[in-house]
Amino acid sequence: MFGYIRTDTPYLYIKDDTLYRAMYCGVCKGIAEVCGHSARMGLSYDVTFLSVILHNIAEIDVKIEKQHCLTHCIRTRMMAETDELTRRLGALNTALVYYKYTDDIMDGDKGRGKRLWFKKGFKRMKRAYPEIEKIVRENLARQEQAEKANTESLDRASDATANMLAEFCDYALGDKATPYTHNLFYAVGKWIYLIDALDDYDKDKKKGAYNPFVLAYNAESKEALLSGKDGDEVRYAFNALFYDIRENLSHINFRFNRDLSDNILLRGLPMMTKKVMTGCACGKKKDRKQSSADTDKR
Repeated sequence: MFGYIRTDTPYLYIKDDTLYRAMYCGVCKGIAEVCGHSARMGLSYDVTFLSVILHNIAEIDVKIEKQHCLTHCIRTRMMAETDELTRRLGALNTALVYYKYTDDIMDGDKGRGKRLWFKKGFKRMKRAYPEIEKIVRENLARQEQAEKANTESLDRASDATANMLAEFCDYALGDKATPYTHNLFYAVGKWIYLIDALDDYDKDKKKGAYNPFVLAYNAESKEALLSGKDGDEVRYAFNALFYDIRENLSHINFRFNRDLSDNILLRGLPMMTKKVMTGCACGKKKDRKQSSADTDKR
């Protein structure tokens, strides 16, 4: 689920790159405050995006200043101050990582050692934010039921993940939540699930693991699916999501500059979709390595 929401860097303003990096550090600090330092290892750009857009929609001004931290103890860097929304996002990040490794263990993959890094932090977030843990746990349980039922429908297969993101954002925004914000994050959550499934098409088909694209189209490979008669139907499914995102985004009021949010939603998501479909230097592992490299350079 992690690793796909990214900026379209060549079209990113310098001011927005600075903001993005500062918000990345802010979420990291939020994780540490709620879940402890070991849980910071699960920090993702996906939750950083949520921090950027939710602070803007909620009209919460973020204070950014040069600071030191545990991993940047020699040189200072621009960091966003933590607030209640950042702490909630830190809790969400830890819950998602913990349940991700739990799912890996259930699937027979290696995940026990990795999950240990987040066990204590998960317990802390569960005590501090039981509502968030409930949102994640209940929707992931629905996701598991859909997968066990071998659901072929892309809409039904992605509904639980989409609903989880929309439900969390309703909770995080409080009285700032609207039907447009709910639908926006529902569409983004749906995109996350489907792009992950499409990216894993060849691996899941080889292993016989659940994948709605494999069940719905049963092509020999992702390349064969996208170049065959069903390729246009798959592309239409993603283009329909991009339309929903644009339409709902146009009805949401932003108090602060929205250039960064627009870059991610209107350019970054289509860019990652194209990379997954063409197989051009994509995939979560590569993006995570790049993310780590970017962090080290900063």
